[in-house]
Amino acid sequence: MMRISRPAYLLLLLFALLAFAPRAGAQFKSEAFSNGFGGDDVAPADSAEAMFSLKEYFAGLAHKQDLKIGTLAGGSALFIGGQQIYHRQYWKLPIIYGGLGATVGGGFYYRNRYKTSLKAYEEAFALNPETTLTVDDRSKTISNLLFAGGALVYWGTMMDGVINFPTDNPHHPGKATLYSILVPGLGQAYNGEYWKIPIYWGALVGAVHYLDNNQTNYKRFKRIHNEATTPDSGYNANISAQTALYYRNLYRRYRDYSILAVAGFYLLQVIDANVFSYMQDFEVNDDISLQVRPTLIVPETQYALSGANPTALGFSLGLNF
Repeated sequence: MMRISRPAYLLLLLFALLAFAPRAGAQFKSEAFSNGFGGDDVAPADSAEAMFSLKEYFAGLAHKQDLKIGTLAGGSALFIGGQQIYHRQYWKLPIIYGGLGATVGGGFYYRNRYKTSLKAYEEAFALNPETTLTVDDRSKTISNLLFAGGALVYWGTMMDGVINFPTDNPHHPGKATLYSILVPGLGQAYNGEYWKIPIYWGALVGAVHYLDNNQTNYKRFKRIHNEATTPDSGYNANISAQTALYYRNLYRRYRDYSILAVAGFYLLQVIDANVFSYMQDFEVNDDISLQVRPTLIVPETQYALSGANPTALGFSLGLNF
């Protein structure tokens, strides 16, 4: 079974997350990915009900129509460089494609060198346990760094597209949402709510810490259980197989809870950035007062003429805020 390195896994995870953006946009209000907040610059196609359309996306890249920021970011997550084409920043394309080609291509090259050396070592060790051959761990390290560099170039491409998206709204909901997707807490900074950043980052760092701790303990007790239940393994520790099994399942459950916590806090800060970007224009008067006035309750004309509902004295309540 093919194993994926951690940098490559993170790159695939980021790619899948951003590719999901067109469908995720439908979960927010229809204005979330518009060009403004109820103004004249709202694109005609800005609707939460409108699903992502390749025809619409490529029409925008051909500059035949304006695109909402969600459609542009979602399409560009699959077709890298689309945002730069839409913004007519063609000079950035060689940098993007050159950077991705060099990092990803180099990553696969050095990964193949590492696998070749590993295979040669295993074959030599099977013939002679005292073989002088070694595994090329340096190529593995270089491969990981190159894959991480490719993920950084991809992330920078998406961030550049969001930053350069034209809008007259200083608190654009779509930008706030995508900022939070790309960098947790950045959407709050965009909305001017800096005090929220330590809260979300503290929650995320804490959840990631417990995730790592629970994963470490899960692997530890899994290894102990495997050794304790393997015949002729020479296992003689104080932890019994039954105890190791109990703690293995316990930490696996805690690990799963930690994953849910990380995903929950991440999603919460994205929703927070989206919702509170709308409230930037929500005005509340400091003069909150209740007014009570006497008034006459006058029935409708046809009932008044019939005498069934005569005019009555009452009160009107008015609340100013």
